[in-house]
Amino acid sequence: MQGPKTNGYWYEQDTEHQAGAVGVLNALRDYRASEAAMRRRTRTSMGMGETDLLALRYLLQAEAAGKTVGPKELGARLGVTSASTTTLVDRLVKSGHVRREPHPTDRRALILRPTQGSDDEVRHTLGLMHRRMMEVASSLSADEAGIVVDFLHRMRDAVDAIDA
Repeated sequence: MQGPKTNGYWYEQDTEHQAGAVGVLNALRDYRASEAAMRRRTRTSMGMGETDLLALRYLLQAEAAGKTVGPKELGARLGVTSASTTTLVDRLVKSGHVRREPHPTDRRALILRPTQGSDDEVRHTLGLMHRRMMEVASSLSADEAGIVVDFLHRMRDAVDAIDA
C-alpha cells in the first residue's frame, strides 16, 4: 500500500478498471458520509442518541412484523448490557416513544412497544427522505438493481470478514 492518493484511497490505479473500482469505493464512502450526517440530523431533530434511535427503529420494525420484543432481546440486538438496556428503556418511556406492557403469556415478563406518536414522528421526520431514496432505487432496471444488491452484499461480506 502507498500513501493516500488525491482521491482519498490508497489503492493503485494501474488500469482503467482499477480506477473505476476506486471511483465506486469513493462513491460508496461519500454515500456513507451523507447517511451518517442524515442520522445525526434525525437524532438531533428527535432529541435522541444513536442507541435510542436504533432501539426505536428495531421496535418499529418488530411491531410492523407483528413480533414482540422484550428488554433482553432489545439489549442483545443492540449489544448493550442489561443495566444499559434498562436505562435506555426508561429514557424511551419517559420521552413517550416506548411503552412497557405485560407479556401476553408470561406474567413475569414485559414487552416493549413503540407508541403511535413515535411511529408518526419517525414517519414525519424521515418520510420525504425515504420517498426520495425510493425514487432513486426505482429508477434502476431489474438487472441494475440486481447488480447493486449483489455488490452491496459482497461488500458487506468483505467488511464482515476483516479480522479484528
